[in-house]
Amino acid sequence: MSEESDKYPEESGRRRFVKGVVGSAALASVGVGSATLLNVSTEPSGSGGGITQYFGIEIVDGPAPRGMPQIPIEIDDEGFLQGVFPEAQTVERQGREVQVAQTQIGGITYSAEWFQYCGVQTYPGVRPDSDQDNYFRYAESSEYEWQTEEVSAGDRVNVSDFEDYETWGNDIGVAGLGKPAMATWRSQDVPPSGTLPVQVLRVSPDQFERMQENVDAGQWLEASMQENFVAWLNKCTHFCCVPAFKGTPQSAKFGAANDVYCPCHQSVYNPFNPAEYTFVALPRPEDE
Repeated sequence: MSEESDKYPEESGRRRFVKGVVGSAALASVGVGSATLLNVSTEPSGSGGGITQYFGIEIVDGPAPRGMPQIPIEIDDEGFLQGVFPEAQTVERQGREVQVAQTQIGGITYSAEWFQYCGVQTYPGVRPDSDQDNYFRYAESSEYEWQTEEVSAGDRVNVSDFEDYETWGNDIGVAGLGKPAMATWRSQDVPPSGTLPVQVLRVSPDQFERMQENVDAGQWLEASMQENFVAWLNKCTHFCCVPAFKGTPQSAKFGAANDVYCPCHQSVYNPFNPAEYTFVALPRPEDE
């Protein structure tokens, strides 16, 4: 293919990005049988990785292959929200010692491997031994007027910031479903390219009651949510974009005004119906 006919010339860097994302998507879609063989070949090149089961907010439309992974929540005595991250431990895998971060929550193995896709496996915050606290902090930019006016970037997310969650609305879709915020997690003093984007949503009582009817996720939801808060790693599983709940009026054109909508390629997620998924987590790079 000539450079003139190449949609993404080499110097733009776009072609390399597309190739990398397509490769990641292909890896994620490998069947269980093939993934077992794949894990053998990828594991020695890094720590963690391999076939991973996780709970994520449900994918309901668009090209994304699976839901975005949930982050279990804890709230401290002062009302500040933290994302649970398992303590580091050393285990032996394929004849060598590696560090992993995993624990049992709600009857399922919760681990750092849930977040090892879209290049996130290289981020400092997903390393088991990373020197980071687990508090959610407000992001530098946000689609939500309330966030830009009432809190500052870098502030820790607090329950008191969501007191109007039962009635909140922004003229997108139906009001009163819950109140969202854009945040970061385990990303203090790291470059923007290594910042873990998170979306936090305090779910309205009516929606929370419906969530509890989810038999498959009942035990998990009871263990992973507090005071009606749900959170997820906000990286679209399609091309790694950053979606939003009620973030753009454009979502209404795709029937997603009351969902999490990714404007890049129209993937739609339902934050009120977590589901269990399986994918091949990419291994973290070796320690330098």
